[in-house]
Amino acid sequence: MIQDIAPEVFRNQFVPGDHHPDPHDVVFIFDGRTVLCRVLEDGEIVFPRVADFAGGLPETPVYLFAIEDPAAEGGHLEFYLLREKDSARALGDGWQFGNIRLMRTIHPKDLCFAGMTGFQLYCWYRDNTFCGRCGAKTVYSDKERAIKCPSCGNTIYPKVQPAVIIGLTDGDRILMSRYAGREHKGNALLAGFCEIGETAEETVAREVMEEVGLTVTNIRYYKSQPWGIESDLLLGYYCDVTGAREIRLDENELAAAQWVQRDDIGQEDSGVSLTAEMIMRFKEHPEEFAS
Repeated sequence: MIQDIAPEVFRNQFVPGDHHPDPHDVVFIFDGRTVLCRVLEDGEIVFPRVADFAGGLPETPVYLFAIEDPAAEGGHLEFYLLREKDSARALGDGWQFGNIRLMRTIHPKDLCFAGMTGFQLYCWYRDNTFCGRCGAKTVYSDKERAIKCPSCGNTIYPKVQPAVIIGLTDGDRILMSRYAGREHKGNALLAGFCEIGETAEETVAREVMEEVGLTVTNIRYYKSQPWGIESDLLLGYYCDVTGAREIRLDENELAAAQWVQRDDIGQEDSGVSLTAEMIMRFKEHPEEFAS
């Protein structure tokens, strides 16, 4: 999946103090749900580097994280955020803002993962410019990755939203869906956010009932994935249908849902999303799902 970047190592620890980016370090500039990038002649998508700003960075960058390659000499790459979209004017021609979903196609995978995680931190900084408790303008902590209110002392940490991805199976069939009113138009599994006071397993049962009107049994955890585009921590579960198999579709949430035979499942890129990996796991390892 997108976070599996070995042998590179993701270093997300907060590093206090002044930072002096190297010319090869990456700089993110976001505007809403778009990111500044350049598409090369071969189709490769790249982000700006410090060296691309001929006159130097136009504002003080915010340090985000680093990615290290232990096997490479000098294999340490830092990632920074410029908060003002107008900073893009300091670059030459050829740069443009593209939808953040294009980051799913970026190679190598570590840059794809970095882009999504950088966007998650950008949203957090952007959405907490003012204190939600007293309304005062906030400041960045110099001791930890936190935003602080100098007026009331409120401390705000990065937001992570737990959500479940559900592989609902019935023998050699799995329930596949398509979202309604979402950017993603490909195959999906049932999914939903955990509510207050609810376990992840309870979320699985509730979401299946709400979205397709089915009941489940044998709920079992598979794997998790950070998904920075939506600030989610995705928790993957498989479960078995019990009782009636007829789908009662919630058309507010889903455009379609249907049972798909294992042999009819097409190829999914399991190197990016937890959803795709779970679909391909069901297709390629039937022995793990035998009743």
